[in-house]
Amino acid sequence: MPVLLGFDYGTHKIGVAVGQTLTGTANPLTTLGMVKQKPDWRRIEALLDEWKPEAIVVGHPFEMTDREANNAAAAKRFARQLHGRYRLPVHLADERLTSRSAWEALGTDAAKDPTLVDAYAAKLILETWLND
Repeated sequence: MPVLLGFDYGTHKIGVAVGQTLTGTANPLTTLGMVKQKPDWRRIEALLDEWKPEAIVVGHPFEMTDREANNAAAAKRFARQLHGRYRLPVHLADERLTSRSAWEALGTDAAKDPTLVDAYAAKLILETWLND
């Protein structure tokens, strides 16, 4: 059963989820902080070693007008870096409204721990890609 990792890239933190192709579902894993304003490559590599994904999915930020959001270039750069470092296929998935949906799904848990939102958004991004 092929496993994939999904990432919700942000300038301050990165949500991570794991999913599989058989059911097209994903689960939130963790939210990683940045290290000196760069992705925490050590922890990303540890997650890749643990889950051994066949591919990676990164959220591609769009505005509701179908224009790329301001942080789209940074997310695409992160996707290229993942591919370059780990030589895995990396796919982009529209991440429109995933953070809002994550806040709504998590409710009071999100208010208690906002880092849960990023991992849940990564889950939604990965499920979007798996079910397209």
